[in-house]
Amino acid sequence: MAEKTPHASGDGAGGAPVVLGNEAGSFARSVLAERHPALIEQVRDAFPYGPGQRDALDALLAETADGVVEPLDPGDHDVERWAQWGHGHFGRSWYEAPFLWAESYFYRRLLGAVGYFGDGAWRGVDPFAPFKQAELRGEAVTEELRALDALVDAPADERGAALLGASLWGNRADLGFLVSAGEPASGAATALVADDSARLWQLLPAGAGATVAVVADNAGRELIPDLVLVDHLLEHRRAQRVVLHVKPYPYYVSDATTADVVDALRRLGGAPGEAGRIGGRLWRAMAAGVLEVTTHPFFCAPLPYEEMPDDLRGQFAGCALTLVKGDLNYRRLVGDRLWDATTPFADRTAHFPGAVAALRTLKSDVVVGLEQGTLDLLEGSGAVWRTSGTHALIQVRP
Repeated sequence: MAEKTPHASGDGAGGAPVVLGNEAGSFARSVLAERHPALIEQVRDAFPYGPGQRDALDALLAETADGVVEPLDPGDHDVERWAQWGHGHFGRSWYEAPFLWAESYFYRRLLGAVGYFGDGAWRGVDPFAPFKQAELRGEAVTEELRALDALVDAPADERGAALLGASLWGNRADLGFLVSAGEPASGAATALVADDSARLWQLLPAGAGATVAVVADNAGRELIPDLVLVDHLLEHRRAQRVVLHVKPYPYYVSDATTADVVDALRRLGGAPGEAGRIGGRLWRAMAAGVLEVTTHPFFCAPLPYEEMPDDLRGQFAGCALTLVKGDLNYRRLVGDRLWDATTPFADRTAHFPGAVAALRTLKSDVVVGLEQGTLDLLEGSGAVWRTSGTHALIQVRP
């Protein structure tokens, strides 16, 4: 059955409408109507929250289901920012707001409901930590770490290609996606709809002394192959230094924070064989400043990268290449609009300050940069290729 695309507002740049969640059967609506309520229930059950938190979660559940978007409380630390970002959306249905904004605001409200930003005992407690930790301890991660032993004697280029692929397809391991979709079927990861990997490696010649930025997406099962790829770039002098950008606080269920990076490094370092050696190298690289973990408030803003602040823009401008991981980062990079899928990737990323590469498995409607022949084949297949996590892309703008 062919997938439905969401209804969208018609005020898009260049005629491309903004994705909304108000079309029955659309992916955006399913996130708001199914994934978010399921997540509230999972978070509610994952901790022994008191009556205050439980009542707040129940109120958020009712509001997102049948109510209108309520503003933050006047005393909240970021009330002024969200008042500006949410202008025109408060008092209206969640389904009428831009999908990117509604998703982001939902997670801000969820954190507020459990007391993450408050002054009580639950301040700073990641409500998604049990899900992340269970995944990190799982057998799937164990098997993936064991598989690294098979690459020890592989030629550098072959090893690099394999690790790039692992980083790309690791994006299937998105806990928010799995809340509603379930684990993708074995062997589903078979379709690259765009592959600029050769161009990516050309931008990172060995010995160039480059600084590479990596904008992380998910923790756990995705972050580990990202870190393994970082190790490869450093070990084979494709990068002299890597800056790993993570979220300043929990966001979108499984998005990586500094604590998640440390957990992933410990998981790597405690494994036998090649995984353990990689973990040790990365730990030492962080201690030496060769691998730097950093963050910025913008990474939890409901805004496209086109609107990034000057200080963050300057950081990316100083890098030979920025690797942007995952579906949410892709939507923010190209704009969360219903672009014609053949719109050139270079056109939609011209705003980005420097060379940029997107590594993404497709789990939302937005996509650009496809060849017309590829698009025709995908559309004619009848597959739900845009949102199922079974297709992926590597796109590069030098």
